[in-house]
Amino acid sequence: MDTAAAIATAADLLRASHYGVGFTGAGISTPSGIPDFRSPKSGLWEDADAMRVASLQGFRQNPQRFYDWVRPLVAVTMLAKPNPAHIALAQLEQKGFLKGVITQNIDCLHSRCGSKIIYEVHGHLREATCISCYRVHAAEELFKQFLLDSQAPRCSHCGGWLKPNVILFGEQLPHKDWQGAKDAIRNADLVLIVGSSLVVAPVCDLPRMAKAHGAKVIIVNLQPTDQDAMADVVIHADAAVVLPAIVTCLEKSS
Repeated sequence: MDTAAAIATAADLLRASHYGVGFTGAGISTPSGIPDFRSPKSGLWEDADAMRVASLQGFRQNPQRFYDWVRPLVAVTMLAKPNPAHIALAQLEQKGFLKGVITQNIDCLHSRCGSKIIYEVHGHLREATCISCYRVHAAEELFKQFLLDSQAPRCSHCGGWLKPNVILFGEQLPHKDWQGAKDAIRNADLVLIVGSSLVVAPVCDLPRMAKAHGAKVIIVNLQPTDQDAMADVVIHADAAVVLPAIVTCLEKSS
């Protein structure tokens, strides 16, 4: 199936669905300038011992080391803006074709472009929590200061270290978002997967759960995934091009 035909088929499936759910990974944000840091030569994971710098234990042992490591991601995320793929997903929700979006991303670009129901299963960068007194702080100004002075931020109340509200190795997924994501998948009759390699557990199991109870699955990703074989439509192309084209197809037939 060529790309144009696959886009038309994806639109048909969305039109026929009653409870569509979006599912996004890093690939939806690469057109916004946020690299997929898991890819070779992307920078963040090169020469890094993930359990040493990106685990909860590693953070507690050396917060500054964590912040030094995560600095490139913070810098690009603060400059990033939603791209046409994010906007298209928000439009699909507004038009009733999607009931919400499950995202593995921490960049907050879905909320910034108008998506309303978002399950951020790996956390987000909007806030940071003190690991001593557990007060929650808005993160934007903290990160701006960190990018200026390179010093790991501390709590203004007790002086404890502030950890961004993202999920590190050794942490459980945020209960409310994870439960909401699983409930959405149980109800879904269609899952639109965008920009995910579908390898990070346990979140990568959600599309399989949906497929097991009969949901249609659409995958839009530049590279093949291990779950392509189970999908009803697979489109290996730029999500920032494909998703607006799907919206256009739906608008033409409405």
